[in-house]
Amino acid sequence: MAAIAFEHPFLSGLLGDAETAAFFTAEADIAAMLQFEAALARAEAANDVIPETAAQAISAACAVFSADFSALHTATARDGVVVPELVRQLRATAGEVARHVHVGATSQDVIDTSLMLRLKPVAFLFTTRLAAIELRIGELQQAFGDRPLMGRTRMQAAIPITVADRLRAWRAPFDGYRETLTRLRFPLQFGGAAGTLEKLGDKAAAVRSSLAQELGLVDIQQWQSQRTIIAEFAGLLGMVSGTLGKFGQDVALMAQAGDEIALTGGGGSSAIAHKQNPVAAETLVALARFNATQVSAIHHSMVHEQERSGASWTLEWLVLPQMAIATGAALRISHELANKIERLGKADT
Repeated sequence: MAAIAFEHPFLSGLLGDAETAAFFTAEADIAAMLQFEAALARAEAANDVIPETAAQAISAACAVFSADFSALHTATARDGVVVPELVRQLRATAGEVARHVHVGATSQDVIDTSLMLRLKPVAFLFTTRLAAIELRIGELQQAFGDRPLMGRTRMQAAIPITVADRLRAWRAPFDGYRETLTRLRFPLQFGGAAGTLEKLGDKAAAVRSSLAQELGLVDIQQWQSQRTIIAEFAGLLGMVSGTLGKFGQDVALMAQAGDEIALTGGGGSSAIAHKQNPVAAETLVALARFNATQVSAIHHSMVHEQERSGASWTLEWLVLPQMAIATGAALRISHELANKIERLGKADT
């Protein structure tokens, strides 16, 4: 048993998703934080907060920066966040323009904006994967949709239906999820020490607007203590993985019935050589249930006291990346499982 199954040497083969996980590595996080610092310098130079030459030097420093991860590890244990030590290292790299690094910003600006910069491509990835699964379900409907199937309610035989009726239930939520993911707008976090950008004075709104434009994020006022953005994204992950869990549960039950589905590549048993276990289907159920429990943790993290919470914020770091990777894995596995379906409904006689 591993502490984090998504990164385990062999459990990750079942539960992980390397493409999604790549957005949640320390290296990806640092790269996005440096993207913030470079863009901040350019935005402040554009609004005459720091010299243009300083912004150019800071951007160059960010491009060649190499983090001392050992020092970051030690400092994060002390400070609770990585940013003070990261900024110290970046200032050392920036040399003569060090005092112009990170002007007016705070740790939460860097960390939350890094998250938004990484969640944006994650949403695009998930949209693409949903479309691929939906396309495969459409192919299955075309091939087997007219075949008879026993409809079951409360785990009991009810009335005859067709394969198309079952597929329609699997497919129905996908359009809505893709539309929601496409419409998501990922906001800049930029509020300074207490959300007021007090160090930038009357240039605060202009710098924030320029910074959002530099980063391709939405310009809204600070949301550091209002975490609805995080909760809504986590809720969407829970719904997507829940829908895919329903698909997995149905496939497992159809395989149990014996004559309703034919699959290739089931999992082997160490004790019963002839068994073909519905591993992919079962994993979808497990991932759906995992994410369902994590949503409640994210809802707990919405309780941010006053202008910033260390405890609630840390809870997000523990939960949201795992939810995203679980969803990525569920999407990957669902597409693989759908492609392993060779027949649905009663076989032709």
